[in-house]
Amino acid sequence: MDLKNFDLPRYLSVLPLFNDMGPDELQRLAQGCQLRRLTRGDMVFRVGEPCDGFHVTVVGQVKLFAISPAGQEKVIELAGPGTSFAEAIMFIDKPHFINAQTLTDTLLLSVGKRAVLDEIALDPRFALRMLAGISRRLHGLVRDVQAYSLHNGMQRVIGYLLRDIEDQPINGDELTVSLPVSKATVASRLSLTPEYFSRVLHELEAAGLIEIDKRDIRIRDTRRLMQYQPALQ
Repeated sequence: MDLKNFDLPRYLSVLPLFNDMGPDELQRLAQGCQLRRLTRGDMVFRVGEPCDGFHVTVVGQVKLFAISPAGQEKVIELAGPGTSFAEAIMFIDKPHFINAQTLTDTLLLSVGKRAVLDEIALDPRFALRMLAGISRRLHGLVRDVQAYSLHNGMQRVIGYLLRDIEDQPINGDELTVSLPVSKATVASRLSLTPEYFSRVLHELEAAGLIEIDKRDIRIRDTRRLMQYQPALQ
């Protein structure tokens, strides 16, 4: 992708935060944005660094993670194409309290804090859209905490595999899910060990519910998978 020919206002216009902004507003906002290429393993930001804006993954994958005192990594969120992150911390004048690192070669859009504040001052409706986006992320994190507290490992894996249709009727259709990152990273995201995550997948495959082909997982019957009673504890 040629960054010189990248139509930044047009890209901004398809993002939920900005899709009802006019051409002049998009052009103005684009002036406060930066587009950059990152290679796999690059840090977007680290704990303790100042937050001077938020980010959108254009292409690639970014993991948001924390490190425990014992040195263990916990993946908090995965930000794939079109996903924004770090909006909330931008408004409270605090340094980053988690880390962000690319999992693949990534094209990242950074939206400067000054550009966001200037746009809010010009159009209060923009603040409402930002608030809605932050609220959606908070809702997702609360739902994750609920799942970790109330669901066993098998239920978490099944919920992850069916996440794209969780708000739709489960009608028993086939569905293919492609893991966007390594199994170890997904396991960390679900607060599971990689070994346990693999055991669950193999049990589901042995039960005839899924077929595994590297990172592609074909769900043979979504209703049967949803209703499966785990044998693993």
